[in-house]
Amino acid sequence: MTGFTFERLDHVQLDIPAGTEDRCRAFWSGVLGMTELPKPSVLAARGGCWFRGGGVEVHLGVVPDFRPSVKGHPGIQVGSLDALADHLAAHGHEVLWDTNVPGRRRFHAADPLGNRLEFLEPRAAGTEA
Repeated sequence: MTGFTFERLDHVQLDIPAGTEDRCRAFWSGVLGMTELPKPSVLAARGGCWFRGGGVEVHLGVVPDFRPSVKGHPGIQVGSLDALADHLAAHGHEVLWDTNVPGRRRFHAADPLGNRLEFLEPRAAGTEA
């Protein structure tokens, strides 16, 4: 027995370069419709921004030698995956569908800084593609 349990993922943090917070706000809040959260003042001094939509919280933190994550990514489960794909495409974001995970429909996209994002939803019972 371990004495502990995992309850839920509290947030995911993605790296961003200094000075790109407004671009991030335009995407996370403007395109995706997430609400920006106030950062504690000691953390706000470091730059970056935090967002929440539904039960998903994303923290964007400034790093000096930013490189977008092209492999590591958050996997965000959504309702109406097709509507999100259409919405992202309408706002100029490439949507790359992937059928490699049984039981899930999913696609990858990128934030404006090139960080990889995965959006997914469970497949309806009895469907495959």
